[in-house]
Amino acid sequence: MSTERVLVVEDNDKNLKLTRDLLEYAGFTVAVATTGEDAVAQAEVTVPDIILMDLQLPGIDGHEALARLRANPDTRQVPVVALTASAMPMDRERALSAGFDGFLEKPINVRTFPEQVRTHLRNGR
Repeated sequence: MSTERVLVVEDNDKNLKLTRDLLEYAGFTVAVATTGEDAVAQAEVTVPDIILMDLQLPGIDGHEALARLRANPDTRQVPVVALTASAMPMDRERALSAGFDGFLEKPINVRTFPEQVRTHLRNGR
């Protein structure tokens, strides 16, 4: 059983429920945020082991939220993985060059998703 803490940042209720349910079933402790601002605030308080961040969010987007997380010494080392339906090669390149530690496409594969998250945890920052 895993005790890793995952912060899932997703504004779509169905995607959020699926992601949270899969991770909790796999043994992760899951916190959720539905905006970029909320994600930054929660991460600063709880400092999760990994953050899965949608790129298109209300308020500040995933890129701006990442910039704020990287600017804070308390959250700078937390791996942040883009979790997005924007799956064009240029979207992946933009996310990785912006400093995301990985890129996962939606829709997620329910069979492999928890192991993908574990892989990103092992790889760290």
